[in-house]
Amino acid sequence: MYRHVRIEALHHVMPPHRVLSSTIEEELKDTYARCAVPMGLIEGLVGVTARRFWDDGVTIDGLATDVVRGLLEQRPGLSPDMIVSTSVCKDYIEPSVAALVAGALDFKPECITFDVSNACLGFLTGIDLAARRIESGEIECAVVVAAESSRHVTRATVDRLKQPSTTTPEFRESMPTLTLGSAAVAMLLVHERVATTNHRVNGMVTLGDPKSSRICLGTPEWMKTDGQALLKNGVELAARTWALAAERFGWTVDGIDQFLCHQVGARHISALTKRLEIPQERVFLTFPELGNTGPAAVPMAMSLAVQGWEHSPPAIRDGSRLALLGIGSGLTVSMMDVVW
Repeated sequence: MYRHVRIEALHHVMPPHRVLSSTIEEELKDTYARCAVPMGLIEGLVGVTARRFWDDGVTIDGLATDVVRGLLEQRPGLSPDMIVSTSVCKDYIEPSVAALVAGALDFKPECITFDVSNACLGFLTGIDLAARRIESGEIECAVVVAAESSRHVTRATVDRLKQPSTTTPEFRESMPTLTLGSAAVAMLLVHERVATTNHRVNGMVTLGDPKSSRICLGTPEWMKTDGQALLKNGVELAARTWALAAERFGWTVDGIDQFLCHQVGARHISALTKRLEIPQERVFLTFPELGNTGPAAVPMAMSLAVQGWEHSPPAIRDGSRLALLGIGSGLTVSMMDVVW
């Protein structure tokens, strides 16, 4: 549990290009016909109407730099002691994205820079690592950032699926890739002694299912997923993690004002809310318009729920108790308690 960690600021950048699922499916219409897949599957089954793409040629470190610059403009004069990048996407094996951001923004030499890789749970893991350092007094201020771009992997997947040799099983395991989206989001965490807000990060619990470690595999060119196993095993692991969170944080469904879940799709949200007996109207949804943005999904949902957007009014107010729920390949579930 943390007692001294505050969310000082939150900032996101929305990609400029909105790409409809129907546009992607039109390009794959011959494959759909050959594999006996109904048109409209992505929106009808998964609930993803659109996703966003960045301009062609932008870099992950450039996106991360831009969103961190906007974040720090909210708190002028505050110099980070640590920056953690949690992006799945990367343009380089080395150095870390965090180091490139620190260089671009001329952070002080004492600033600790590193990347965290934990699939869709990366941002929550980054918050946890930074919060532990802040809580212990080792550092006073940390930035956690995720910048994701789905343009390349989506293009590569569409090109592969258009091949006449594509089979129905190959289409099924590749279909989740067509739901991926893009986003950039950053969070500024500080010790309470320098905070100007009272947005408290209280703690996180995590459970894993090592036997499910290979049901979702991804590279920069493709992602292969056993969708049924991921849904079933992920929801059951979430139920066990919810029980642990309820014990650790005193959670009850009625005591949570807003649930900020990892955004995979309609079936996953429906199965999760049913299993945990969560009212779906208290789950802030972004996947219909943004798709699955990986580790950016939960903080994007938080940022949009605070600010509101054209698809939903603000849903978070001062004093709101938030449950951040993430399920990541591995298989791992993390749940974080935040009071805004």
